[in-house]
Amino acid sequence: MSKRDADPTIIKQMRMFARWIGLFCALASVAAARPNILFCLADDWGWPHAGAYGDFAVKTPTFDRLAEEGVLFDHAYVSVPSCTPCRNAILTGQQFYRLGQGGNLCGPLDMEHPNFMFLLRDAGYEIGHWRKAWGPGNPAKGGYTEHPCGTGYSFEDFMKNRDDGKPFCFWFGTSDPHRPYEAGTGIRNGIDLDSIRVPGFLPDNETVRSDIADYYFEVQRWDRDVGVALKLLEEQGVLDNTIVVMTGDHGMPFPRCKGNLYDSGTRVPLAIRWGDRVEPGHRTDFVSLSDLAPTFLHAAGLDVPKEMTGKDLFDSSIDRCFVVTGRERHVPAQERPSLEGYPSRALRTGKWLLILNLEPDRWPAGAPVEPTCTFIDRFADCDTGPTKSIIIQREPGSSYDLCFAKRGAVELYDCENDPEQLHNLADDPAYTGVVKTLRLQLISRLKKTGDPRFTNAPVLFDTLPFSFD
Repeated sequence: MSKRDADPTIIKQMRMFARWIGLFCALASVAAARPNILFCLADDWGWPHAGAYGDFAVKTPTFDRLAEEGVLFDHAYVSVPSCTPCRNAILTGQQFYRLGQGGNLCGPLDMEHPNFMFLLRDAGYEIGHWRKAWGPGNPAKGGYTEHPCGTGYSFEDFMKNRDDGKPFCFWFGTSDPHRPYEAGTGIRNGIDLDSIRVPGFLPDNETVRSDIADYYFEVQRWDRDVGVALKLLEEQGVLDNTIVVMTGDHGMPFPRCKGNLYDSGTRVPLAIRWGDRVEPGHRTDFVSLSDLAPTFLHAAGLDVPKEMTGKDLFDSSIDRCFVVTGRERHVPAQERPSLEGYPSRALRTGKWLLILNLEPDRWPAGAPVEPTCTFIDRFADCDTGPTKSIIIQREPGSSYDLCFAKRGAVELYDCENDPEQLHNLADDPAYTGVVKTLRLQLISRLKKTGDPRFTNAPVLFDTLPFSFD
């Protein structure tokens, strides 16, 4: 039968079918090209506790492999060194102070803020999470009817049941190395106490070294978990088309670390592997974990919402010479009756760390008396453990003052000559010009990105309710 003899209706149907086949093939091709994403986030894992950074007391072969086969970031920072607001900042690609109630620990994430997991799902990705992803907090208080990171599965079950025709994004979480620890696990698992480098702001004794070893044991357990996930990707033949990110949500749960704006609180390990799409090497510029959301969206071929303050990590046009960090309320740890936090903002450059403590009359790690939350110990912004117990039992001195005493309104540290940020230069007249320049740079950035403490917007952080539920 010639075209001239064919039924016009049949010809039209055949052409329409051909167009649908063509469209399906095109969409399948795009889907195949879009990368999978495995985002691996530890709880309280700080820099530089990985072999790739030269800390050989802790064994992290999985992280070291990702660093060798991908990109190792030397200067990666969180938006805020507190669990919930840090994770809110990661999900939304925004600085924590833009997120209202989501800027505090346990603060819910409002549905009005774009969420990269849901944006990927809406674009055809399968999503899910395992163990601790978003939180702690109650997502329903932000308007969510489901978990902000999708349904919870083990990664093995997710990979077994997923639609092979779709790309996926999976948030691979853990509660390691968050306290509490089982005392002695580090020593019993072969971690050499003599090989541990104790930070200069902590006492150097066997108790503290053993406490750090217990932390290292949980870091190693986390590293093994991610190794199992990588093996599963390899077995399914999808590793090289998967962006694998491995990092932590802030510094280790020790005094002057977690909850603080020093590098020991805000600087985190970060390695990214993406097959041959990323050339292996080091990145020494300054990046924020809030940059991950726009990076994932751009890699998936999606538009980045204008609300996101983070920038695509692989956009070489971005000038990454500094990062801004900050904090509001961790737990209500000030003197009774109060829901106040310890608001601070910081600017980190290659040489300098400037910290503005906006309420210096408050206690940076919580009050030395019973706080508002009676179920929490004194100095409640610092997790309870052997190291904390030793420091607060000593007479006020070096470690006590550095970790728990009140601080000045301005702190300035020369990070090249004082990498642990122990010597505050802010009151030295020789650095008056440096403080002024950095302060102007920081405040300009805070205003530009809508920090309510530096704009005309209402500041609600100290009045918002607090609840783990």
